[in-house]
Amino acid sequence: MPSFDLRPWRVVYSVVNGTSRRYTYFRFLPDLTLEVVLPRGRRVDVEAAIRDKAPWLRREYVRVSRTRKVLDRDMVMLGGELLRVVYVDGAADRFVPDPARGVVEVQTTDSRMLRELVRRWFLRESSAYVVRRVTELAPKVGAKPTRVDVREINKWGYCTRNGRLSFSWQLAALPERLREYVVLHELTHLVEFNHSRAFKRKLEAVCPDFRERERELDLIEPYDRLRLP
Repeated sequence: MPSFDLRPWRVVYSVVNGTSRRYTYFRFLPDLTLEVVLPRGRRVDVEAAIRDKAPWLRREYVRVSRTRKVLDRDMVMLGGELLRVVYVDGAADRFVPDPARGVVEVQTTDSRMLRELVRRWFLRESSAYVVRRVTELAPKVGAKPTRVDVREINKWGYCTRNGRLSFSWQLAALPERLREYVVLHELTHLVEFNHSRAFKRKLEAVCPDFRERERELDLIEPYDRLRLP
């Protein structure tokens, strides 16, 4: 495969055809190879396009290389800590975190059940956390949701105009400071349904270091059941 110099790294890249007619897109895959997505029906000098984007590619390479995954083939993130998956004998399906040993014991007759066992455990833990923390933090923000739930969504959380708050079932993977940030962020949307300066001022009032927490959250990659093998 072709490669290019992104000092101090040598990066392998592949070229695929996209659906856009106007733009060339760049994205790093989990193995840190670069995928160049070309606009449909247009000729592009790929090497020149890569050179033009070199400063951005360098920053993005660093970001992706520092990103931690909620679930990998043999690791699970719980409370911000990466625990090694250890399979133990047993007929019943069980998922037993042991942070003191740095492992998660998985008891199953089928190793393909790992992700389903993770989902069940996370859903239970995330639901209990959200119920407790929304109740505790809502008065601090001065807002009250009409409904709160934990679901399989592609965001850490979101708010609707009718006051419903939804959170990702993967929230239990995050360290407490980031879980709290997600809850405070969505509660603040009940007051300011946007990302305006007013929203940021309100969020800063209840979470002074919210920008730092946002940056930390950007370095955690949720599990995507449709993308991961």
